[in-house]
Amino acid sequence: MKHFKIVSLLLAVVMTAALLGACAGTTTEKDVLTMGTNAAFPPYEFVDENNNVAGIDAEIAAAVAEKLGMKLEIKDMAFDSLITAVSSGSVDVVLAGMTVTPEREESVNFSESYATGIQVVIVKEDSPIATIDDLAGKKIGVQTGTTGDIYCADDYGEDAIARYDNGALAVAALQNGQVDCVVIDNEPAKAFVAANEGLKILDTEYITENYAAAIAKDNTELLEKFNAALAELKEEGKLDEIIGKYIKAE
Repeated sequence: MKHFKIVSLLLAVVMTAALLGACAGTTTEKDVLTMGTNAAFPPYEFVDENNNVAGIDAEIAAAVAEKLGMKLEIKDMAFDSLITAVSSGSVDVVLAGMTVTPEREESVNFSESYATGIQVVIVKEDSPIATIDDLAGKKIGVQTGTTGDIYCADDYGEDAIARYDNGALAVAALQNGQVDCVVIDNEPAKAFVAANEGLKILDTEYITENYAAAIAKDNTELLEKFNAALAELKEEGKLDEIIGKYIKAE
């Protein structure tokens, strides 16, 4: 009987150690901030020459993670899967040049805005499209799930929209004559026009919007911590420094 008690005690010690180890593993996992993005939206996110996700959002997320004492891990995925990913817990936060909209606010919470985006129209240099008013009756290329997609579908109808997985494919469709124009954020638009001859951006803006980080509805603790870190970065001038690194004042 005494031998049995000793064995039982040893088993209890082993099980306790295992549980403590498991808890330690959980803590380690919480030291990682997982960011979801779609790395085809320069300069906010793109894949650099070292095959790493870089850009404004990646650097802001890294700076926030550092403030929180966490390491940043980035997961690149389709833009229209990001809301589902953060809502389900596959990622902790989404930074993807994502605009705050009432529809998205039904599914996720948004941080304080960290940047302003402007939707613009890319056309061929010889295009008859001169203003936003000329988009009626035209075929419009957009990136699936973006606000350009949402706004254009609302304003011009589903039949007017041609959806692509990323902006580069939409621009390629414009060059090939499959669409008459592309509606996308101003900063990636400038990058696409600079990289492709014969294209230009209309002088008139389509819409102005605020970019923010998306966080799961039930993760209010992370939302509060993220906003506090973001406020510190703004106060320190770090946020302006990151954005200024990629977007030069004109």
